[in-house]
Amino acid sequence: MSEEPTADLGFARVDLDRERRTGDPEVVYAAGKTPDQVVAILSRLHRAHPERAVLATRVSDEAAAAVAVGLPEAAHHVDARAVTLGQFPTPQGRVCVVAAGTTDGQVAAEAALACRVHGADVETITDVGVAGIHRLLAVRDRLDAADCLVVVAGMEGALPSVVGGLVGVPLIAVPTSVGYGASFGGLAALLAMLNSCAPGVTVVNIDNGYGAGVAAGRIARQSNRSAGSGPR
Repeated sequence: MSEEPTADLGFARVDLDRERRTGDPEVVYAAGKTPDQVVAILSRLHRAHPERAVLATRVSDEAAAAVAVGLPEAAHHVDARAVTLGQFPTPQGRVCVVAAGTTDGQVAAEAALACRVHGADVETITDVGVAGIHRLLAVRDRLDAADCLVVVAGMEGALPSVVGGLVGVPLIAVPTSVGYGASFGGLAALLAMLNSCAPGVTVVNIDNGYGAGVAAGRIARQSNRSAGSGPR
């Protein structure tokens, strides 16, 4: 752990103490920051936590290009619109990220990457929306084997309710802004998930794959510790 709890970069006061408090290092929300600011914050966080990956989310193409020049050892995860710098921790527990359609892919990829950065193993299952329910039923055993599920869907947001009625695994639902006009940029999916009749469905904000991934990763890690088993 760094000796100082924060680092004042002039344009930002970077939290270097989060790992001690929560078990996870700080993450950079890159949207609204200049490319140089993203590089500077990632670099400072990596110096404080060289033993594990730090993450920047919602990274623009311009910021990713600046990171590639300034921090060539960083990895650009294009599908997740994110950058990581450093090694992923040894995974504990398993999260299954389930996406209703391929258009939900960026949010699902962000969730999966956040899970990995926050210490969980991840399996991703895509294109199993309720319009073809047989596709979901065919992977039910894989859903039931996970320590936590992240279920990502736009349109009417029905997938988490269906999954929640099939398995008893902790489930985090992520509404996406995918859909035609009456979906209101994901609001219809959000409200449907909040009003799910399936018990045990927890909902994050629209397109918040990162928040879902962090929560799922922590649940999986804790489940693994409680079971008293090693990494799977």
